[in-house]
Amino acid sequence: MLARNLRNNSAKSEILFWHYLKGKQMRGYDFHRQKPVDNFIFDFFCPNLMPGIEPDGYSHYFDEIVEKDKKKEREMKELGISILRFDDSEVVDNIENVLRVIEGFMDEFEKSHL
Repeated sequence: MLARNLRNNSAKSEILFWHYLKGKQMRGYDFHRQKPVDNFIFDFFCPNLMPGIEPDGYSHYFDEIVEKDKKKEREMKELGISILRFDDSEVVDNIENVLRVIEGFMDEFEKSHL
């Protein structure tokens, strides 16, 4: 229910990001939006690669949210999940660079797992 609500009330950066990730557009990998994993929800998640992708807005600079993000990262690391964080403005203003970073993650994953 919460994940559905988040999908229906996405930030501009998330909408833009989804345009590039949906439909297996990135090397055929399937990405999910607002994907629940354990006790957290990732903005974007790829079960094959195991990264959670988080475009972060201004709220992620508040101490309380920073602590929640650190906890999420620790718990996800224990599950073998990496978290790729990008600033909202970076996604909106320089999506090409953001996609290159994700492709770099894919390159490293494919080298070590395929």
